[in-house]
Amino acid sequence: MTEIKRHHTNTRMSQIVEHGDVIYLAGQVGTAGADVAQQTQDCLDKVDALLAEVGSDKTRILQSTIWLADMADFAAMNAVWDAWVPEGNAPARACGESKLATPEYLVEVLVIAAKA
Repeated sequence: MTEIKRHHTNTRMSQIVEHGDVIYLAGQVGTAGADVAQQTQDCLDKVDALLAEVGSDKTRILQSTIWLADMADFAAMNAVWDAWVPEGNAPARACGESKLATPEYLVEVLVIAAKA
């Protein structure tokens, strides 16, 4: 049976869950109160750090789900996302509008990746 490994776990959630060769990250948020571009960059920086911790990177992302508090921010978020995703390694992706945990959060990024 394949072992499940959890990292940065509390009573509510784990930031990273590994199962076999698949890595699941919790939704990442940026600095509350910053604009959507900065919050997006913060999210992606956290994704980079968490994937590196378990021996993977953004070229191994299989799927990403992005929630925006307001779809009016879609272009600004995409400008940061597009600059971050390595050419030829775009994952399957969905993006939608959702009420986030607090009104100060404008974007949340969820990632599933393969181990390197």
